[in-house]
Amino acid sequence: MFFLQMSGFPGSGKSTLARQIGKRTGAVVIDHDIVKSAFLESLDEKQVDAKTTGSISYDIEWALIDFHLSQGHSVIFDSPCFYEEMLEKGQGISKKHQADYKYIECYLEDFIEINRRLKTRERLISQIQGIESEEMFRKSIQNSKRPYGPEFLKVDTSKPIQDLLEDAMNYLQ
Repeated sequence: MFFLQMSGFPGSGKSTLARQIGKRTGAVVIDHDIVKSAFLESLDEKQVDAKTTGSISYDIEWALIDFHLSQGHSVIFDSPCFYEEMLEKGQGISKKHQADYKYIECYLEDFIEINRRLKTRERLISQIQGIESEEMFRKSIQNSKRPYGPEFLKVDTSKPIQDLLEDAMNYLQ
């Protein structure tokens, strides 16, 4: 059993890879954008601010992750992983359920391609439509959170999905 945290900038290919890994392994995929979008759609926009919505969504997701791991299911958490506490929670919940902790960072250095992906994808309400500046994009990439100690896999999502999936499967084994 494993717990896999996906990370990376929006549009970097996290969801695409997470879903492929889920299909291949039978792991449950918890997608932050699906939970947060469902929450946002159930509210009047003025009821809750974006930060609170994100926080509540993460609380729900961690409860789902805890439940599925407690049932003996491998879990993939598809989230940008922008915060240090996300790593701590991921490692802690893995330890609690004696699951192998894994971490895959999806990256794409090409600002133009990331923006193209963001603007042309079928977008959920919680997802960004594009990036305002290359400077903001570079700053976000530099501030990515990565686990200390355990090894992790960093994949360049400009490569074909089959290559990425093969790398991910080798890493998970």
